[in-house]
Amino acid sequence: MEIFRNKPEIEVNVTSEIGKLNAVLLHRPGVEIERMTPGNAAEALYSDILSKGIVDDEYKYFRGVFEKVTKVFYVSDLLEKVLGDDDLCNAMVTQSCAAEGCEFLVDELIQMSVKDIVRYLIEGFPYRKGKDPECFAERRYLLRPLYNLFFTRDASSSVYERVLINSMSFDVRKRENLIYKAIFKYYFGCEVMNASEWEKTAHTEGGDVQIGRSDLLCIGEGIRTNAKGIDFLAHTFSNRPKFNIIVQQLPKHPESFIHLDMVYTFLDRDRCMMYEPMLRKTDEFAGKSTTWIEIDNGKIKYHECANMLEALKKVGIEMDPVFCGGSDLWMQQREQWHSGANFFALAPGKVIGYRRNVHTIEALDRAGFSVLNAEDVVDGRVDINDYNRCVVTFAASELPRAGGGARCMTMPINRDEVKW
Repeated sequence: MEIFRNKPEIEVNVTSEIGKLNAVLLHRPGVEIERMTPGNAAEALYSDILSKGIVDDEYKYFRGVFEKVTKVFYVSDLLEKVLGDDDLCNAMVTQSCAAEGCEFLVDELIQMSVKDIVRYLIEGFPYRKGKDPECFAERRYLLRPLYNLFFTRDASSSVYERVLINSMSFDVRKRENLIYKAIFKYYFGCEVMNASEWEKTAHTEGGDVQIGRSDLLCIGEGIRTNAKGIDFLAHTFSNRPKFNIIVQQLPKHPESFIHLDMVYTFLDRDRCMMYEPMLRKTDEFAGKSTTWIEIDNGKIKYHECANMLEALKKVGIEMDPVFCGGSDLWMQQREQWHSGANFFALAPGKVIGYRRNVHTIEALDRAGFSVLNAEDVVDGRVDINDYNRCVVTFAASELPRAGGGARCMTMPINRDEVKW
């Protein structure tokens, strides 16, 4: 199939975590998040079930900030456009049903409107007693709801001018890959790559992949991204004259440490948010390695470093950390649990994150980041461009219970280049 016939509105190009954001991909949480029970929440990778009404109120101001400051694309809108092509639509339905073992549903789905197909692909197609095989009765859906789709970062990651379609570690999320591959390949006309196509046991996830610079990736190795996945990225960029990968090993328990961006995010050219035990190598991070992979004209060298900050310094980036939860270990643990380190940069020094992590926000305030309310930004009472450094905070009680924060819910498509 040919690349989407229209020239994309904007090209994929992301060379850092902090460059001014020109376009982002979001997904409004839909009824799919209500289709969990306490019994299947763990299988859906949630620590709790959510109230959609409250999620809607919280997400409204989150997405409102992005709609105020940049171009926003939504997953369902783009998927509907892509599936307007009959061949692509048939392929998506066939592959989705095959992934769930319900191939008998294909003919019925492809007779529907594109809007309904998109809805069923995302929200799930319910089991019908007396019509569908009884083996689907217990799980209630032929096509399972994509509970995690609003975490647009995880299944796809902009890496420079390409998109990494991540090889997810859990079956419940693997069907998301089909959606993102179609969007980026056939709407944005972008080259996509996938670690599992290089080695079937390789896994990567977007929360573990951070772009430090045009010659630097920072990657978490843990329960979601494995060594084979990191080998794939090293192999992919080994043809560059100079390239660096910093690998931080993560604890496999508890689930709040699933990705690197749950303990480390870039805030500015010289500031980062960090979970202090990762820096000190204490508590869950005792014995967890930090490795600098140096690639020079195809030759690869491995260097063990004391911590992330030392590794970054080795490649010419000096970071002054702000600690998630402030200076008290108990508060650090509490706020890290609810994504207190998971910030997203709208531009250098202008970030967004959860208001509930009050000690983290206070630490940012002390570090010179003006504290703004998302409601004021959305309603036009405050302009982030009037501030040198700022943190936009949005209210969240339900969203953090899903196990992710602002960075998890955003997939940047295009950023300005940053001069270091």
